[in-house]
Amino acid sequence: MFIDHVIIEATAGDGGDGCVSFRREKFVPRGGPNGGDGGKGGDVVVVASVDVSTLIDLRYRRHYKAGRGEHGKGKSRRGRDGEDAVVVVPPGTVVKDARTEELLGELLEPGARIVAARGGARGLGNERYKSSRNRAPRRFTYGGDGEKRTLELTLKLVADVGLVGAPNAGKSTLLSVVSAAHPKIADYPFTTTTPVLGIVRAGDSGAFVMVDIPGLIEGAHAGKGMGIEFLRHVERCRALVYMVDVTSPDVGTAYGTLRGELMRYDPALLERPSVLALTKCDLLPGGVRGVDRPLAALHERVAPISAVSGEGLETLVAEITKLLER
Repeated sequence: MFIDHVIIEATAGDGGDGCVSFRREKFVPRGGPNGGDGGKGGDVVVVASVDVSTLIDLRYRRHYKAGRGEHGKGKSRRGRDGEDAVVVVPPGTVVKDARTEELLGELLEPGARIVAARGGARGLGNERYKSSRNRAPRRFTYGGDGEKRTLELTLKLVADVGLVGAPNAGKSTLLSVVSAAHPKIADYPFTTTTPVLGIVRAGDSGAFVMVDIPGLIEGAHAGKGMGIEFLRHVERCRALVYMVDVTSPDVGTAYGTLRGELMRYDPALLERPSVLALTKCDLLPGGVRGVDRPLAALHERVAPISAVSGEGLETLVAEITKLLER
């Protein structure tokens, strides 16, 4: 199961109270104050790790609470700090405050971390308040309250190239041929219900990450079909491959639908470097050579391909490599 959106409750720990204490030893008159500070409350920290690939674990654990700071002690002993609560997420996760919609940060690289809820400040002991004019202070402060937040976590996959196409446009077949990925392939719509990543080798040393995402249909920007579940993963891609089946009744309209849905979701996506892959050309008389000029003029870069016969795949990979290098 691929889970890419969850809401959790994060409660940071309260700070420990400061201590009021005085040194009392035989033969030590006027020992003075020695109350220590309390410990700081633990934070709730969100950390990116390659050990997880979805947010499914967070669906079954919705509450994260950090430890409370220990109270200060006599003999100038400071209380122990509260233990942090760590939320482990995949790289590419966006962290927001669900109530205010404040963006707290994005975790793009493994090891990146965000303090989502800060622990309470430590309370001060009476030793902090001694002076030449006040040698026996009884003043201290209580520990601060830890933050409480409702966090909205959204995973947006980090990939170099995203495959954009209608259901059964051949996205899964292409990914299975040019990489070692094994997406589900069948002759009915929406066989891909979760994003699939694959590494594509380009030449002797180059490689890029390609993602096959559920099919895009008209109205996806408003949630129709896979809707937003598809489109949020396109945002991180550096380049796009529009995939249109050449056996469609109207190839130009199918291509326009893809562009239109991206524009309605986020117009900036249309500025991404892209190539149009005309798929299933093995069904045309003459294969990839059977693509007529009007179809070849639909986009700035067009690559007729057949994932079944392998025709045009080298050209497509070369075009994608050029886009990424640019």
